[in-house]
Amino acid sequence: MAKKSKKYRAAMELIEQGKFYDADAAVEIVKKTASAKFDETIELHVRLGVDPKYADQQVRGAVVLPNGTGKTKRVLVFAKGDKVKEAEDAGADYVGSDELVEKIQGGWFDFDVAVATPDMMGVVGRLGKLLGPRGLMPNPKLGTVTPNIAQAISEQKAGKIEYRTDKAGNVHCPIGKASFEPDKLKENYQTLIDTLIRVKPAAAKGQYIKSVTLAATMGPGVPVVLP
Repeated sequence: MAKKSKKYRAAMELIEQGKFYDADAAVEIVKKTASAKFDETIELHVRLGVDPKYADQQVRGAVVLPNGTGKTKRVLVFAKGDKVKEAEDAGADYVGSDELVEKIQGGWFDFDVAVATPDMMGVVGRLGKLLGPRGLMPNPKLGTVTPNIAQAISEQKAGKIEYRTDKAGNVHCPIGKASFEPDKLKENYQTLIDTLIRVKPAAAKGQYIKSVTLAATMGPGVPVVLP
């Protein structure tokens, strides 16, 4: 087992063994555990009582965090005709059609999210095996396949994040940076928790939210009282 660093051990001392903290206290502590030289990301980890191998128990969607994530997303848009100018005016970083497809097929992935108009999905579909595994494939359920390109770009730039269960039923999402004010982290935290509760699958039985943990990039997890 790798030896924990001095900073990590010091961060562990801020967390009382076996204790669960309310959201306000957890946010304050997790900010203190972020001692790296860079602005660490604060992540929310939620274990859900679902079995993702069943389609009717999968939890996946997107939500706009009120205070963003602290990261500026590079948005690529697949569009043609009038939608090209609409995308450019809305702040898209890259806009195009077949030329972008060829670029991506050549190994270029210098963007964080891809958005497409519905009429472009025939072209974008050729990239499924490349974009899918990277979580970059436009999806109508996530609002990234839409005729309203300007709104989609605005939401992505404002801090829209995707949430989805992994194979074990866990959701891992960024809710901001260690430099954020506590109230902004708490607001983002509450927005994501409320969303996960709202989208609880009807097929999920028993306890739905099993554990909630906040952690900085390089820090230990801070257990949070269940909502």
